Amino acid sequence: MNNNESILKHLEFIQGVVNRLGSNAFLPKGWSMTVLVAGSLLMVRFRPDQPLLALTLIVPVVGFWLLDAYFLWQERLFRAEYDRVRQQDETDFAMNPMQHKDKPKHSWPATFFSVTLVIFYVIEILFVSVLVGSLWVASTSTPESCCP
Repeated sequence: MNNNESILKHLEFIQGVVNRLGSNAFLPKGWSMTVLVAGSLLMVRFRPDQPLLALTLIVPVVGFWLLDAYFLWQERLFRAEYDRVRQQDETDFAMNPMQHKDKPKHSWPATFFSVTLVIFYVIEILFVSVLVGSLWVASTSTPESCCP
């Protein structure tokens, strides 16, 4: 195998990892929505008189946000590794994406607060806030106050 074929094979290996990480990045979003909707429905059905209990739904949202950010962070690191390997003349098939973690775009905080993740998960946190507010109003109002 000559150097060009070796580099192409190495790039295929890295691209395979990037593809898997990209497909895994959709799982936390789907599970987060599922857990949030199921928890909301259970909360409204069985505990509408305890609105602050709905704040516990923020815990899985933040957990899924962390998991999603981890997948995106790893994907960015492997993309940087791909870029490094494609510029080489020969390869040893080493995959060390952590050598790129000090670059500004590839840092953990930059990934956690990326625009796409912030928009998605802040919307979910706002949904929990609206749920808490509506449960609070419903639990403090009396039936006589709604109808004259």
